Amino acid sequence: MSNRALLVIDIQESFRQLPTWGQTLHPDIAERADRLVTLARATGDLVVWVLHTEPGSGGAFDPTSGHVRYLDGLSGPQDGDVEVRKTSHNAFTTTNLQQVLTEHGVTELVVCGIRAEQCVETTARIGSDLGYRVTYVADAVSTEPLGGLSAEEIVERTKLVLSGRFAEIATIAELEAVATSAA
Repeated sequence: MSNRALLVIDIQESFRQLPTWGQTLHPDIAERADRLVTLARATGDLVVWVLHTEPGSGGAFDPTSGHVRYLDGLSGPQDGDVEVRKTSHNAFTTTNLQQVLTEHGVTELVVCGIRAEQCVETTARIGSDLGYRVTYVADAVSTEPLGGLSAEEIVERTKLVLSGRFAEIATIAELEAVATSAA
């Protein structure tokens, strides 16, 4: 087992239920994330699956809706993986994620998921503040237009504010190339 963990954040059916899904960047996010899952498993990294829940809300993120499950096309947890359910924007505050990472000796995080500028970015920032070395995989995140910005502009802004401060920025292909050269 390495000292790295892949966090697969909020890649869940709840988002397909929202009216903005048709405008989402990377509707193939499940396949993109699965490339990272395959890579993480091949290199002995811990895979952590994160689902966002809003119990009692009656919406798409309410566990009773049936939509708080992984997007079709995403392989999902296997033996040895960790699964957490959160009720905050980041994967740390309302879960035992930090304890789990400590128990596994994790010092590095690779993050991907839905809402590049919200849950993925917030998890990256808090992870960095907690002392983890964080890699934000820019082509394995998705979001939708917001406040007059396109989804692409939001991802570019997110990369800009994270880079050199809270995270290293990488692509799936770059991480695959590093793993291949190390093998």
